[in-house]
Amino acid sequence: MRVMILEDDPWIADLLKQIVLSLRPAAQVKCLDSVAAALLDWQQHAADLVIADWNLPDDSGTQLLEQVHRDNSQVPLVMVTGRSDRSSVLEVKALGVSAFIAKPFQVPKVLECLQQLLPPDEAESSAAAIAGDSFVDHLAGLPAGALDLPLQAGMLDGLEQAADQPPSAQLLNQRWQGDPALTARLIAAANSSQYNRANQACLSLSEALHTLGPATALNIGLGLGLRPAAELEDGELKLQALAYIEQAESLSERVAQLAEQCHLDPAPLHSAAVLHRIGELCVLHQAQLWKNAGQPLDSEQLQQGLDQASNVLAYRLKAHWRLPTPLRELIGACYGLASNNVKRETILMRLAICEQHPEPDHNDLARLRRLAGLT
Repeated sequence: MRVMILEDDPWIADLLKQIVLSLRPAAQVKCLDSVAAALLDWQQHAADLVIADWNLPDDSGTQLLEQVHRDNSQVPLVMVTGRSDRSSVLEVKALGVSAFIAKPFQVPKVLECLQQLLPPDEAESSAAAIAGDSFVDHLAGLPAGALDLPLQAGMLDGLEQAADQPPSAQLLNQRWQGDPALTARLIAAANSSQYNRANQACLSLSEALHTLGPATALNIGLGLGLRPAAELEDGELKLQALAYIEQAESLSERVAQLAEQCHLDPAPLHSAAVLHRIGELCVLHQAQLWKNAGQPLDSEQLQQGLDQASNVLAYRLKAHWRLPTPLRELIGACYGLASNNVKRETILMRLAICEQHPEPDHNDLARLRRLAGLT
């Protein structure tokens, strides 16, 4: 089965893709961001379902739907748009549109709609084949788009409850501020061209929620919850993740205290602390997918993956999500500080992480406190 999605907002496109894959894991989903590219793809490949936004940068999505309906009237068509007036609905109905989804949409309603329109999965197994001679080889060969983080334990239930009655941005910040997956994805979305019109770097979860709004933020969160292995299930992996989360929580509390002493905004430093273990969490997420595919993985192999791949995967994730440079610098300060650094925020981040070392260098702590202006 093949599904085409025409949507120029990559976050909405990814959400729609996750919805389709949650319903039909074996589906091939193609996301395109222009009408021209979609028309060309339709000519080259058949699709069993087409989902199109109305307004695209180069033309109207109705052009694609009209062409598909003319070539094959049996293909279900779904229009996604911010328009909800009666004349607009009647206009697309004339094109043979099967369903009309108004933005901002509610994920449960979209799930129900697509469940009725998608054809059954093929008879073949939907389990994804994992290539590589070993877990470490597999990690090294992963494309950037396949990298992700697991949600904290229990977060899935919270997302589903929030979908029924969307809370405020302030409440979402309280619930999500310790979750690296949600923090990273929402900051990335808030810094994208679709939402960051002012071109000012968004450095914290609270800023991201303000920029995106609760409805969009919740949709992105629900999309994360639809992924395979969205939460870790294996006991050993859950314990490892909990240790990293607890480290991040302790660091975020301390760095927030230091920021307040220096009369600095603690929110960016808090988010950097939450994200400073994303490499290790990415390895654990891939380990869960590896185990789900029936591949053997013992403690030694897992530790080898953590030792050899965490730093590389963290760098690739930050680059793929295009996290802003100031936030990357704050995260990087957890692992080292350039000798010519003069930024007070990064000095505070380095001070906080050094204070947590089992055997801290007191001379280095004193130097960092002087640099931060705390003596």
